[in-house]
Amino acid sequence: MTAFFLAVHVLAAILAVGPVAVAASMFPAAARALSNRGLSNESEGARTGGVAALRILHRICRVYAVAGLAVPVFGFATASGLGVLGDAWVIASVLLTGAAAAILALAVLPRQDAVLARLTAGDSTPADAGGGVARLAMLTGVFNLLWAAVTVLMIVRPGSTTGV
Repeated sequence: MTAFFLAVHVLAAILAVGPVAVAASMFPAAARALSNRGLSNESEGARTGGVAALRILHRICRVYAVAGLAVPVFGFATASGLGVLGDAWVIASVLLTGAAAAILALAVLPRQDAVLARLTAGDSTPADAGGGVARLAMLTGVFNLLWAAVTVLMIVRPGSTTGV
């Protein structure tokens, strides 16, 4: 059963966290590009298309973040099955995962909402919305770095006695 939990854990990480990492990373650049285009005399259709693209990126982040809850659930089941719940690398991974989830839920998604609200209201300069697009890009980078650290811990497993 542990092999099944591990397979679901890894698949959930790839198929749920991966899209969030990519979409969240694309959002600030797309918002910046739309802001820059908004300063020119571009058609309203192109602007609407840009806002629609941002909505899709935001929706991917929200929906896949919920699906990503399977990662820690099956991670705990796997760690329990392997008897490594108390190992330092698992505890560190749990803490880093919690930090990444908090950044996504409390900072990235609300800032994406703020940028979308300003653009939907007709403001072509969302850079100041919700703390700024630059801050959103930085927070997204921190979110991705935390997941990268968790991935490394899952592979290297410092102190692991499995011999792998």
